[in-house]
Amino acid sequence: MKRLPLSLLLLLFFLFLAWTVSIRQAVLFAVGIGMGAALAGARFGFTTGWRQLIEQRDPRGVMGQLVLLALASVFSLTLLGQYPELTAALGPPSISLLVGAFVFGLTMQIADGCGSGTLYKAGLGIPLNMGILPLFALGSFLGSVQVGDWLKLGQIAPIGLVTEFGSSQAILITLFGLAIMALAARLWVGRGKTWWDRKWLIGALALSILAALNLIIAGQPWGVVYGFGLWQQRLRMLRVYLILPRMPFGVRRAMLSVSMKWC
Repeated sequence: MKRLPLSLLLLLFFLFLAWTVSIRQAVLFAVGIGMGAALAGARFGFTTGWRQLIEQRDPRGVMGQLVLLALASVFSLTLLGQYPELTAALGPPSISLLVGAFVFGLTMQIADGCGSGTLYKAGLGIPLNMGILPLFALGSFLGSVQVGDWLKLGQIAPIGLVTEFGSSQAILITLFGLAIMALAARLWVGRGKTWWDRKWLIGALALSILAALNLIIAGQPWGVVYGFGLWQQRLRMLRVYLILPRMPFGVRRAMLSVSMKWC
C-alpha cells in the first residue's frame, strides 16, 4: 500500500477514535503507530538480535536491545517513583513463567518473530507472520483462561524494585544487571567485532521515548501482547452472537454464560 493512502487511513481512524471513544485512546493509537514505525524502520526485533549473537557472534542487535532496556528503565522507573498513580507491570515469578519463557523463546526463533516482530512483519504483509498472528492471539487467550491452574504449580509474590528500594536504586540495580549481560556478550563474542549499529540505536531511542509516553498516557507500561487474548475473545463473542439466533433458548443461555465467564 502506498504511503499517502495509508497515512490518510490512519488519520481517519485517529479522528474516529478521538470522536467516538476519547482523545486518550486516539493518542495511544498514535503512539502505537509510532512504535510500529520505529520497529519496522529500524528492523528492530528481539529474535533477530539473539539469533545473530548466537549463530554469527554478532553483538549489534543484542547491544541495541540492552540500550533500549537501559533507556526505557531510566524513563519508566523514574516516572513510577514520582507518580504513584502509574502502575508497574508486576507478575508473580513462577514455574509457569520459566516454562512459558522457554517455550516462547524456542518458538519465536522458529517463527522468526517475538510479539513485536510478529506484529510489524504481519503489518508489512509477510505471509508467515500474517499466518502466525491469529495463532498467537489464540494462544494468548487460552493461556489467560488457564493462568490460574498454571500458577498453582508454584509462585512467589511479585517484587517491585521501585517499591522495595526507590526509583534511584531500582535504576542502578537494573543497569547493573544489563551491564552483566553486556559483559557476558563480550566474553562470548571476543575481539574484533563491531558492537554498535546506528539503526539499532536510533530504534532503541525512539522506542524508549514512545514506551515512556505510553506509560504516561495509559498509566501502565507498554505490553506488546496484552491485546492478543482480548482480540481472540472479542472474535469469539462475535461468533457466538452471530449463531445465537439459530440456537434453542437453553443452548443460547448456556453459550452466553460461558462466553461472559471467559470474557
